[in-house]
Amino acid sequence: MPNEIVDSIHFQDREDASRQVIETLPIELLSENETVVIGISENGLYIADKIAKALDAKLDILLTEPILAPNNSEVEIAIVSETQDVVIHKAIINSFGINEDYIYGEASRKYDEEVLAYIYKYRKGKEITNLKGKYVVIVDDCVETGLTMMVSLKSIIAKEAKNIYIATPILDRSVYQNLLTVCDGVFCPNIIHDYISIEYYYKEFDILGFDDIKKIINK
Repeated sequence: MPNEIVDSIHFQDREDASRQVIETLPIELLSENETVVIGISENGLYIADKIAKALDAKLDILLTEPILAPNNSEVEIAIVSETQDVVIHKAIINSFGINEDYIYGEASRKYDEEVLAYIYKYRKGKEITNLKGKYVVIVDDCVETGLTMMVSLKSIIAKEAKNIYIATPILDRSVYQNLLTVCDGVFCPNIIHDYISIEYYYKEFDILGFDDIKKIINK
């Protein structure tokens, strides 16, 4: 069972976080089946790479971009993925009185201006690897609101994956319960109450740059 912790959790670094996640995975099951490990953020890709190596599995990245509230650039109201799937935070848009037409307009703009640029930047314009009939492990360094994870699930389901699992070092219990209803399993060593911010749980937390990501993808 995962550790349920009230106080702060401190990973030594990304290496330590990766090790803790790998220890929760059904290694034999995933290794015996054709598995693809998908990082869904630049920082999550580091952990995804470690998991892919442990499973001797293929690695890829699913590219997404947040859509922000028109009057508050700190608030994410939706996410668009490279497959042009969109997930909306209904509670927030209702409280802000934001029209869905605005969101889909922004999703189209973000896709054209930013997501496509990332696809060329990281994959030289190629589509994400074929996922049909495969086991897929979606990986991020944390799951906060769950928006990015939900749009990733939507995209990967559309790609006809056989089984979809989620792996992350830390997430909030309420998000954990929600994710269990939409995938085949969630692997997380630290499920907590009242999640604060990812940096709070690491002793050493450096943001990965383009060169770091490119090196992982090229390998």
